[in-house]
Amino acid sequence: MKLTKQFFAAAIASLLFVGAQAQKENTKMVGGAAMYPSKNIVENAVNSADHTTLVAAVKAAGLVETLQGAGPFTVFAPNNAAFGMLPAGTVETLLKPENKATLTAVLTYHVVAGKYDAKSILGLIKKGNGKAVLTTVQGGKLTATTDGKTVMLTDEKGGMSHVTIADVFQSNGVIHVVDHVVLPK
Repeated sequence: MKLTKQFFAAAIASLLFVGAQAQKENTKMVGGAAMYPSKNIVENAVNSADHTTLVAAVKAAGLVETLQGAGPFTVFAPNNAAFGMLPAGTVETLLKPENKATLTAVLTYHVVAGKYDAKSILGLIKKGNGKAVLTTVQGGKLTATTDGKTVMLTDEKGGMSHVTIADVFQSNGVIHVVDHVVLPK
């Protein structure tokens, strides 16, 4: 009985510490988990229940070390539902070792070098008279526009994605959660 009480006391203390840390760091909740600005992109992403497919893809492409690096990076992170909208079998095919180059191209198309928070992106859109063209790490272009207060991305094939959660700050950049996978040419 004593051990059970000690366990619950320790669990409550741990939750209070995590809650206090989250409050202190100005975290955002993504996929049921607090995203800590003091952690890097990978350290945070692995805790999001909404990004398990993205994390598996990053691992399969061998990009973990890169996304743990100094950056800074701006990542437009598709959630699991976004990957689920791809044609049946696409994710499974991309995750095969023989398709690593294609997977890497798709993933790096979601990354822009530098730290672009929502305010920066909106500023670029305004400066560009309604659109901003962002060059991805993959080398392709993403066009950012607005739909009301929502930032929209248009890929090189005409596919569109909306930013659903902006400004998830990381120690090595910023993540913007998106609702569709964008694809390079």
